[in-house]
Amino acid sequence: MIPAIDLDALRTGAPDALDAMREAATNVGFASVHNTALSAARIGEVIETYRAFFKLPEAEKQSVNMARTGANRGWGAAGSEQVDPDANPDYKQFFDSGLTLPQGDPRREMAVYGPNCWPVKPADFEQIISAYYDDAGAVAMDVLRGVAQAIGAPRDAFDSAFDAPMALLRGNYYPARPAWAGVRDFGIGTHTDYGCLTLLATDGSPGLEVRKRGGGWIPLSAAPGTFVINFGEMMEVWTDRRVRATPHRVVGTLNERISVPLFFNPSYDTNVAPVGSGDTVLAGAHLAKRFAQTYKHLQTKD
Repeated sequence: MIPAIDLDALRTGAPDALDAMREAATNVGFASVHNTALSAARIGEVIETYRAFFKLPEAEKQSVNMARTGANRGWGAAGSEQVDPDANPDYKQFFDSGLTLPQGDPRREMAVYGPNCWPVKPADFEQIISAYYDDAGAVAMDVLRGVAQAIGAPRDAFDSAFDAPMALLRGNYYPARPAWAGVRDFGIGTHTDYGCLTLLATDGSPGLEVRKRGGGWIPLSAAPGTFVINFGEMMEVWTDRRVRATPHRVVGTLNERISVPLFFNPSYDTNVAPVGSGDTVLAGAHLAKRFAQTYKHLQTKD
């Protein structure tokens, strides 16, 4: 069962909410979260903004095609990402944006802080998506504080690691499952997320499936205004496997689907090795390695 969590109750330390988050973090790996500062109408606006972009002719999206810019910001065409090496490239489109560091910050040269590539159309795309990026990050931080408290750490245990978060906001467009699709074809193949915490908004359409611990799959959907959260590989390492990263996938259905994950990750130089281990695992190095394994345009051909 996927726990359902009232974020306002989690912020105030309500025992039921903390118990639900503890179950989500240490066992299931997923939860739904409601009663946040982001309304259904706000999420709907963001989803329709992405939809308007994805529906543009391909020629109009080429100017922000990350395969041409060599970055991990901008548009990714269908087949440009492959999260499961045993499956075919994912048949979704996506658009990535992230943190803009101030001029003069040397980290601007790092790929994980690359410059955003905004499209000309829709005209209000940058304004709407940038504002949502900031506000979704605040919600994700509230969730993360609840996770910390639920696993017995101070509520602010993770706060100092997010001064320049490598948070990546993505709009995903999954078309109706193609007629040609076979057993190796997915909107996104089976994977665990790479980072810390994912805050996912969707248009309510089905398609997401979560792997059960004992085998099999749990379908999971959420209407705009309710979020799906899950934890990534970085969080599992950082908490010495106390928090679990759970495999999931999007198979695709007869209907198109739009989802908007915020991959909420700490600053590049955060050591995400287990506390007290004496090891060093830089958050940025981990993400850069995983991006190189996933984005087709970053892979070197022999």
